[in-house]
Amino acid sequence: MSDSIPSQKIYKVGEITRLIRTLLENEFRNVWIEGEISNFKHHSSGHIYFTLKDEAAQINCVFFARENQLLKFEPKDGLQVITIGRISVYDQRGTYQIYVQRMEPKGLGALQLAFLQLKEKLEKEGLFDAARKKLIPKFPKRIGIVTSPTGAAIQDMIKVFKKCEFGLEVFIYPARVQGDGAALEIVEGLDQFNRYTGFLDLIIIGRGGGSLEDLWSFNEETVARAVARSEIPVISAIGHEVDWTIADFVADLRAHTPTAAAELVVKNWNELETRLRENRERMQNSMEIVLKQKRETFNILKDSYAFRQPLAYLDQWKQRVDELVRQMPNYVQGIFNQKKHGLQNVVGKLEALSPLAILSRGYSITFDFRGHVLKQTSQVKAGQLIQTRLKSGTIESKIIKVEE
Repeated sequence: MSDSIPSQKIYKVGEITRLIRTLLENEFRNVWIEGEISNFKHHSSGHIYFTLKDEAAQINCVFFARENQLLKFEPKDGLQVITIGRISVYDQRGTYQIYVQRMEPKGLGALQLAFLQLKEKLEKEGLFDAARKKLIPKFPKRIGIVTSPTGAAIQDMIKVFKKCEFGLEVFIYPARVQGDGAALEIVEGLDQFNRYTGFLDLIIIGRGGGSLEDLWSFNEETVARAVARSEIPVISAIGHEVDWTIADFVADLRAHTPTAAAELVVKNWNELETRLRENRERMQNSMEIVLKQKRETFNILKDSYAFRQPLAYLDQWKQRVDELVRQMPNYVQGIFNQKKHGLQNVVGKLEALSPLAILSRGYSITFDFRGHVLKQTSQVKAGQLIQTRLKSGTIESKIIKVEE
């Protein structure tokens, strides 16, 4: 039996596994592998486990927490990626796997993919909805600005604010606007300003232009949520007109540039100043016209006879008054005679229509005992008392006989 056993070295499982691991690690220390993610799992420990596959094969991958902390996008099943790492063996299972050190999405850059993923996530939550956005005050008086105190953006905004004639109050929260820790400082600035709700009218967050990497602080989820929870209206003024960040979508209003944000703030103030100036000019013109008219009137009066010879002018009016007093009785008598003549005409017409005039010509009117005028014999009967009205009086009589 012992003669049949070869004289070659016999390895234990652990020994051969460690040997294979050493060979793989020496041969594949820093290898780039492209494939599709499947079986993705983000463990509570922070480690990421997934399978990288193509149409021919698959390989297990581990992305430890200490390595994936700087990952900008969110890996998920079906995503094509390029990984960089070392190939080794997991002894307990005897399987080889990739220990990923870096991962990039294929096609899109990591930052661009992270931007699109976060944009989709927040949009589904409704953070971009117009209904939740607050109105920008028409006449903000106190403005808080979260930006770099040494950047060109704040200098441009201050130049615009200084031109406003209404004395705006500007408060600056100094914050880094790019690099590590910038997002945290921006969030702290927004939260700090919101401690003064009711005092501040408006907040502006912004910076000058730059690359996607330079503007990335404003694409962080923490910044987006700080903007969304702000009780004070927020204007985003980040980069140039072509630059869009997540903060722009969440903010209550997006300005193309920091200068444009400042101009939006002072726009209504400037329009108010223009209207006040125009009203002042109109009032001045109107007053000048009125003064000119009154001056002309005064000059006319000054040159008039009444001003040149006031006593003589008063003497003429005294004479005129005396003349009117003398004419007054005749005037009043004329009016009296005119009214009297008119009244006589009316009285004559009334007398001509009066029933008494008819009675004066020999006619009479007969009434029954109720005072009704008798027009027909059927209204009375024998023995009934009647009354007859003549011109000079009345006669009461009793009916002896009634004939048709």
